[in-house]
Amino acid sequence: MKNVLKLLYFLLSIQWISAQTESKITNVTVYLDGAEINRTARVSLKSGTSEFTFNALSPHIEESSIQISGLKKASILSINYGINYLSKQKQNDSITALKDELKVLKGKIQNQYDSISGYNEEVSLIQSNKKLGNATKVVSLEQLKTFATYYRERITELKMAIHKSNRMIESYEKKQVNIKQQLVEFNVDEKVQTGEITLKLNSDKPIGLDLKISYNIENAGWFPIYDLKADKINEPINLEYKAHVYQNSGCDWNGVNLVLSTGDPNTNNEKPIVNPKYLNFVSAYSNYQSQRATRNYNYKYNPLVKTVTGVVTTSSDGLPLPGANIIEKGTSNGVQTDFDGRYTLKTSTGNTLIFSYVGMKTEELPIHSSTMNVALDENNTLEEVVVVAYGIKKEKLNGTNAVQQMIDEDDFEEQPYVEPINYTFNGNIIETGITNTNFKIDKTYSIPSDGDVTVIEVDRFSVPANYEYFTAPVLNENVFLTAKIGNWEQYNLLPAEANVYFEGSYSGKTNINPGATTDSLTISLGVDPNIIVKRTQRNDFKKTTFIGNNKVVYKGFEVELRNNKQSKIQLTLMDRVPITQNKSIKLDDIETGTSEYDKEKGILKWVFNLEPGETDKVEHSYSVKYPKGKRVNL
Repeated sequence: MKNVLKLLYFLLSIQWISAQTESKITNVTVYLDGAEINRTARVSLKSGTSEFTFNALSPHIEESSIQISGLKKASILSINYGINYLSKQKQNDSITALKDELKVLKGKIQNQYDSISGYNEEVSLIQSNKKLGNATKVVSLEQLKTFATYYRERITELKMAIHKSNRMIESYEKKQVNIKQQLVEFNVDEKVQTGEITLKLNSDKPIGLDLKISYNIENAGWFPIYDLKADKINEPINLEYKAHVYQNSGCDWNGVNLVLSTGDPNTNNEKPIVNPKYLNFVSAYSNYQSQRATRNYNYKYNPLVKTVTGVVTTSSDGLPLPGANIIEKGTSNGVQTDFDGRYTLKTSTGNTLIFSYVGMKTEELPIHSSTMNVALDENNTLEEVVVVAYGIKKEKLNGTNAVQQMIDEDDFEEQPYVEPINYTFNGNIIETGITNTNFKIDKTYSIPSDGDVTVIEVDRFSVPANYEYFTAPVLNENVFLTAKIGNWEQYNLLPAEANVYFEGSYSGKTNINPGATTDSLTISLGVDPNIIVKRTQRNDFKKTTFIGNNKVVYKGFEVELRNNKQSKIQLTLMDRVPITQNKSIKLDDIETGTSEYDKEKGILKWVFNLEPGETDKVEHSYSVKYPKGKRVNL
């Protein structure tokens, strides 16, 4: 009777044992930051309560995002997510081969040490038997020469053999270090974390279910990169739209269907509420900070960027900020800008850069490009100090920095219907929603959880463009070819770097910023060395005079241009005359020649149409008067 009760107790309790259930990733929606995983699993429910555990999942699942479907008439009693710490040994063919190679190298090293020991023993034997002859036997000169030659040659051979063995040992040990590093990268014998979802279901009768499990994860994403190819300046640009997909979620994605979404689930989707702002006095020593509007940058972290360069300026007038701080968020890694506002920073483990300067508002930007130029806004809380100390001219903010206009809900119009599905050239499906765009990739992909990128071609366009050559020799004597693209919104582009190819050669990188508010998108296609521009100071304007208590400096410049191409070109040249914001500094004798002169900004502009082999020349000059004993940044 006692055994029957034990058996009955076991049968009743076995239904509460959580069944380890396998699941498979079928498709993944990859966002700019994060991803949605969709799995399927076949389960069999008994009448009553059944519990299933789906293991070997990502340890980076957002628990609140877990969704279960395909339940039919079954109901969910509970969903729990947890982390399982396992000792996992990734023994695969590669690791086994590396370990075998280590054993072979260890044997080779030992063999060389044995050889060296033998060579040293022979050297000791020879050196201990140098004495020739004895009291009763005299060694002849010929015998002496023979023994000396033998000793010299044999000792030399042994020393060289010892040296060779030592070199081979060094070589084998270097190979050992490399193999051990590879084993470390394979995470051999590493304790890893895996996620588990435990699902408790209830059913009135036995039933089989094909469950669909979806959840969001971190440590994954994608970022765009473009290839711009222009063969001739009279032809359209070929634009190749590529996606770099990466994930380090802890689970490999093997043979999955991918959807690339321009959405970001981490973005705060709550519309702002504008409440009245009441003015009051605050202490000059308080930590009061004015509320700042959230910027719409659309930049996303690019894990391929290891070095960032750029220029930090003021947003109001574009002046460089020397001594601005650039810090990699969450680390002590940082640099300061030089006198021209330039910086170079090698990134380490962070994915965000913080730009700060006294009297300016701090900016935080994801590391999205190898070139990051930043314009800092004036900090209103330090406005009085900034104006007195630096004399910064205040201007009206342009559209990109303006506060967004709030619209009442009743003012919204019904959104017009937009054809939801289009196709790319290679069969990928484009689904355009109200707030984002999804690219359904036609092929399946396997993406390992190693943080490396997988390149996927999204689309390809032939883009009409207007080409223009541009130079500003006051800053850079190179001539840049630019292309202006109209109606660029139709291409669903995101801010990203682009590789530029012109006339079959790689020209460098440029940045595409579709977030600009202009009607056309301007892209730099690189430097054309066949157009020569040289800016020199005129000798007849290299003089300084003194009038009373003032010093007068005369400046004059000449710019020469030559078209060495085989075709006619249009070239825009820009230069400048300084402007003053100080009443003690006066600008006179301004000669701008045939240029278009913007007096408020001091900008000079010429447009040339140069035939093949044609040259041209322009000049401009001015004088600056200021008090003696002062120094001006001419």
